[in-house]
Amino acid sequence: MVILSGKGGTGKTSVAAAFASLAERPVVVDCDVDAPDLDLVLGADVRARGRFTSGWVASISPALCRRCGRCAAECRFHAVVRLEQPRGAWRIDDLFCEGCGACELACPSRAISMEPADRGEWLRSDTRVGPMLHARMRPGAENSGKLVALLRRKGQEIANEMRAGVILCDGPPGIGCPAIATLSGAEHVLFVTEPSLTGLHDLERAADLAARFRVPGSVFINKSDIDRAQAHGIARAADERGLTVIGSAPYDQAFTSAQLAGLSVIEHGDGAAARSVREAWVRLIETLASRRARRPTSLTLRAAERTTK
Repeated sequence: MVILSGKGGTGKTSVAAAFASLAERPVVVDCDVDAPDLDLVLGADVRARGRFTSGWVASISPALCRRCGRCAAECRFHAVVRLEQPRGAWRIDDLFCEGCGACELACPSRAISMEPADRGEWLRSDTRVGPMLHARMRPGAENSGKLVALLRRKGQEIANEMRAGVILCDGPPGIGCPAIATLSGAEHVLFVTEPSLTGLHDLERAADLAARFRVPGSVFINKSDIDRAQAHGIARAADERGLTVIGSAPYDQAFTSAQLAGLSVIEHGDGAAARSVREAWVRLIETLASRRARRPTSLTLRAAERTTK
């Protein structure tokens, strides 16, 4: 199951952390690799990590370089820069290098080679709710969609090993490559939105994206009482797209105080926001159960019983 927002600041990660606390034997995947924060709420303890490489970057061998400067003349991205020490030497600026290989072809002494570009790292952590996959991209690094696909693949492997009840993916904001990589192959997508014009606009964009992948979805309206007219408008827009509004939560400082305490809103207390999220979770698993009526899972039955109690 994927949780998307279409924009940042809607409370998507707070809802994802709360659902992870309610689910039975979940595997959590934080697919917002450019700005991950789910580990701050779930208390991640890193157990394994690996390097993530994607694309190519040039590298100059000082021992072979003749300092002729042809590589700098050929580079259209100004990634080859001259060093002050040793005088006349050249180096590659990783932030500017696009991995095109023009400098390698231009070098008469074969001092330049193309190497796999280090884009960041993926991590497997233990949390209070179960295993979690997340990642850290290097500043300015690209191919975050490929890193999301890697996290999802490893999450699937762990879920198969432990016979997990659900794989819960906290998606990135927007509708770019990371969101597409998060959404593809999902069984269900939950859109977390807010009652504002931008919230409605970005919900519609994200819903259109899910429709292209034929992924059924539902909607949760956060901070629904700050503009009730807009909240009704979002409910109408969701209905027009065949999306079920499984619940809404009023504006509640409990979301913020729970994050400051490093807890989900479910673990933090039993206020209005926590009750709204619990009710939405029950409706969500009932929706999933109705779609999987021919093969009901123990996740649905146990989670419904646990949440109702």
